[in-house]
Amino acid sequence: MSAPAPIRIGTSGDAPALAALRYEFRAAIATPREPRAAFVLRCAEWMERALRDATSGWRCWLALDVEEPVGNVWLYSLPKIPNPVAEPEVHAYVTNLYVRPAFRGQGTGGRLLGEALAWCRSPPFDSVILWPTPESRSLYQRHGFERADDLMELSLSG
Repeated sequence: MSAPAPIRIGTSGDAPALAALRYEFRAAIATPREPRAAFVLRCAEWMERALRDATSGWRCWLALDVEEPVGNVWLYSLPKIPNPVAEPEVHAYVTNLYVRPAFRGQGTGGRLLGEALAWCRSPPFDSVILWPTPESRSLYQRHGFERADDLMELSLSG
């Protein structure tokens, strides 16, 4: 068995490779509505800005095979309105956890999620939220996630 893929924090310089991973991830779920090259350019510009600006609230961790990203997870720090009770004033939103198929089954997704969750524990966040796919639900459950009864959603996309 090969050594586990190293994991590091993403930087703005990783944006083109991360955008390509995003395309792979989402194009495997549904038919793309824009050409790959146009999407990767548009997404890389967004990711570069998000990762360059320390106040954007976005962080990314990536798994590497040599120097090539083969997986990633994104986290957004979602501030809450100030609260007078003893409760942390920020939520974390985990999204875009993706590992290339050839690197699955080696614990890479769990290690990526573990890095993001470790970061959330210091300083402590109030909660971590996400929208799992049916395939990813067991991964999140192994990391302590439970179905929330108090979350409501209004989908405006369709």
